[in-house]
Amino acid sequence: MSASTIRTVLLGNRLQPAPRRPSTTWRAFLRAQAGGIIATDFFTVETVRLKTLYVLFFIELGSRRVHVTGCTQHPSDAWVAQQARQLSWSLADRASPPRFLIHDRDSKFSGSFDEVFRSEGIEIVRTPIQAPQANAFAERFVGTVRRECLDWILITGRRQLERALHTYVDHYNGHRPHRGLGLVPPQPRPALRLAAPTDPLRIRRRDRLGGLIHEYRAAA
Repeated sequence: MSASTIRTVLLGNRLQPAPRRPSTTWRAFLRAQAGGIIATDFFTVETVRLKTLYVLFFIELGSRRVHVTGCTQHPSDAWVAQQARQLSWSLADRASPPRFLIHDRDSKFSGSFDEVFRSEGIEIVRTPIQAPQANAFAERFVGTVRRECLDWILITGRRQLERALHTYVDHYNGHRPHRGLGLVPPQPRPALRLAAPTDPLRIRRRDRLGGLIHEYRAAA
């Protein structure tokens, strides 16, 4: 139906054109719904034996909390769906579970993967083709974990990679400050209240990943 036909019908029935609705930008959507959005993506790690390992992770946009669900050399549909189930079970117990899941159009995100989250009432939002900036929070974490951890370690196999990522994600969620959160970690560890005041100059350092990461706290 042409535009002129529609115009004739509207004029014949004395109808006005529908008002233009203001469109919501992607950035505004993310800011408004950040507390209910979780994003996911894969990144790869090359081992010293020239094998490629795929890492599946999720990041909560509101809190920046990261979940690394698993590493594998063969991310099959069954494996990816199982990782989705394990995460969805942990999210279902929350008072405010996420409403949206963002991921790209990678074929590894199969229909069974999406169905796991749809069954929990989570809407799937696919980013446009060749638009990594649409999943900027996940892309930023990939760059961070590479710069601060993986680029400095020779990975020999899956188990070593899982141990390294477990340690780094624990640091990332519980100790590393985030600018977007006012220099507070996603899950700040509760501070101990001491009965007697301490010397503020006494700082204790904790080395992790063989000294690659340093964590500091006031000495008791």
